[in-house]
Amino acid sequence: MIKVNLLPVKKKKKAVQIPGFVIAAVLVTLLSAAVMFYVYYMFNEKVTSRKNLVASNDAKIAELEKKILAVTDFEKRNQDYKARKDIIEQLGKSKTLPVKVLDEVSAQLPNGVWVTGMSVRNSGAELSMSCTAFTNTDVVNYVNNLKGSKLFADVYLNESVQSQVLGFSVYTFSLVIKVKG
Repeated sequence: MIKVNLLPVKKKKKAVQIPGFVIAAVLVTLLSAAVMFYVYYMFNEKVTSRKNLVASNDAKIAELEKKILAVTDFEKRNQDYKARKDIIEQLGKSKTLPVKVLDEVSAQLPNGVWVTGMSVRNSGAELSMSCTAFTNTDVVNYVNNLKGSKLFADVYLNESVQSQVLGFSVYTFSLVIKVKG
């Protein structure tokens, strides 16, 4: 006997096979996307850390510039202080120099010689004197005494002239003396 099945038979559909290159393309795309996200994240972190480093370095530079400004200001004030100190010391030294010069001039003055005039030239470095003496020997003694002094460097006798004053023969002479600093 023949059996005929009138009910439709369900056929199983064959699973469609996805070609290998499509699977490979999808996997490569997903892998590339993952690598791109990783690289983006890594570079984003580096950029952020570098920006933070630049900001901290800028802050340090600003702080150091303030310190440099303070140091240059200090150096300028220190130089001003030293200049003022030197001026004060120079004034102190020059204050006592005229007293020493007058003392030395009178200490070396022999009997028979008197000073008639004195002037200071070249800011106290040179002294001009006009004197009178009874004898030429007194003039020579005074010049030699001044040359032997530790305060005077050079003593020059400019002129010596014999003249008559009130019936007495006197010698009028002028000297130029360099004063040691």
